[in-house]
Amino acid sequence: MKNMITGKTKNLGVMGWPIGHSLSPVLQNVALRAARLDYVYVALPVPPEGLSSAVAGLRAASFSGWNVTIPHKEAIIPYLDEVEEAARAIGAVNTVVNREGKLLGCNTDAAGFLEALLAKGFDPAGKRVILLGAGGAARAALWALMKRGARSILVAVRNEKKGRDFVASFRPYDSAQILTAQAWEGEGFSAALAEAELVVNTTPLGMSPKIEEMPPVDFDRLSSKAFVYDIVYRPGETSFLREARHRGHETLNGEDMLVLQGAAAFSLWTGVKPDTELMKKELRSALLQAK
Repeated sequence: MKNMITGKTKNLGVMGWPIGHSLSPVLQNVALRAARLDYVYVALPVPPEGLSSAVAGLRAASFSGWNVTIPHKEAIIPYLDEVEEAARAIGAVNTVVNREGKLLGCNTDAAGFLEALLAKGFDPAGKRVILLGAGGAARAALWALMKRGARSILVAVRNEKKGRDFVASFRPYDSAQILTAQAWEGEGFSAALAEAELVVNTTPLGMSPKIEEMPPVDFDRLSSKAFVYDIVYRPGETSFLREARHRGHETLNGEDMLVLQGAAAFSLWTGVKPDTELMKKELRSALLQAK
């Protein structure tokens, strides 16, 4: 039975443009009901030109907080009062917390990425990692891997200059100099596959509807012990993960990351740890219905 919305109900939401595809309302509302919290979580369609007024309006309306998705994760930063270190390093905010009128920008993508990996039984601390891609998701993954203490991280991309620029932006945090960049076609990337202990795909290759695509990883060169992580969750098993599984690799898709980054935001807003197993169940049900 759904909670009744009253004048005392606190408001949460997810801001983006477009926003109709977001599964966050499904995940957050089921968790709020299970925790018996008097909150409601809604979709907030905000076009780019309306971002400033939307932030001001949500502050004025005393929203407890909200998630931020494409295309606002970077653009929202100047409108916030404070931005935590992880969000500043990543360059993106995906969660805003309203603390008595002061807006704090956070990034829970990194925490969700790492917690999903740890829950699967793989700890990247001290491991050699290959990170495919240099977009926003890659920044969150890279931050999580650096903070956890990966031994080395090779950023592999189509365009080597983009990879070098990406790595350079993290140099202030790379005191151990563990970061390097290579083009996918380079011999350095191919050679690194033999020593990789974790390969992470943060590119959209293989995402629905182009499910036949996959990153150019030569599985004949890849270490047989490498763990393969693809943050895509539509479809549940990409061509990349399917090939990895057939080759005997342990694999993980992006479903748990999505749930756990949402759970981290939930805790920031409410001070309560949500039922993540219920959230995972609801997510899978929603994904099946969306097919």
